[in-house]
Amino acid sequence: MFERFTKDAREVVKGAVARAEDERARTVDPGHLLLALLDRERSRGSFVLAALGVTARRDSMTRALAEARRRAGLSQAETEALAGLGIDVARIVSRVEEVHGTGAMSGSPKGKAWWGGGRPSFGRDARTVLEKSLRIALARRDRSIGDQHLLLALTALPGVPAEVLADHGVTYESATRVLDGGLDGGGEAKAG
Repeated sequence: MFERFTKDAREVVKGAVARAEDERARTVDPGHLLLALLDRERSRGSFVLAALGVTARRDSMTRALAEARRRAGLSQAETEALAGLGIDVARIVSRVEEVHGTGAMSGSPKGKAWWGGGRPSFGRDARTVLEKSLRIALARRDRSIGDQHLLLALTALPGVPAEVLADHGVTYESATRVLDGGLDGGGEAKAG
């Protein structure tokens, strides 16, 4: 499947691996793909994000992803559902971090020996994003998989990246509208 990726999409995948390595994570997850996508410039995916005003809120998105990682990857919706059952995730995270250090639930062994050699593997959820991007490209009748398809896949699949993107105004529908020419660079609907 990787041979069907455009240069920009390949760079996002490589960037996600680099992000995971920097965090000393064992696996690449969808959050790493989103962070790598946010790093891109002059690509179709970055155009969509800029058109939807995300470029100015990039730091906010990065913080939201880091906070979710501290919660062991739980989305805000999952955290709220657990709260409805009487489980205080913030309190649990605080207690775990008291004993094991900040970020202990993130899955990244800060300050510990590297987990082994080689590159992090792609986790199940990250592979699902890559597969979904292929399905989206095929449905849109595109010949190759671009970083815009990765963005659409991240918005279409449930989880932290979709939640963070939606909180910042990026949904599957809004991204599709930009790709199909329904919004200009200022985020305004084009007059028909």
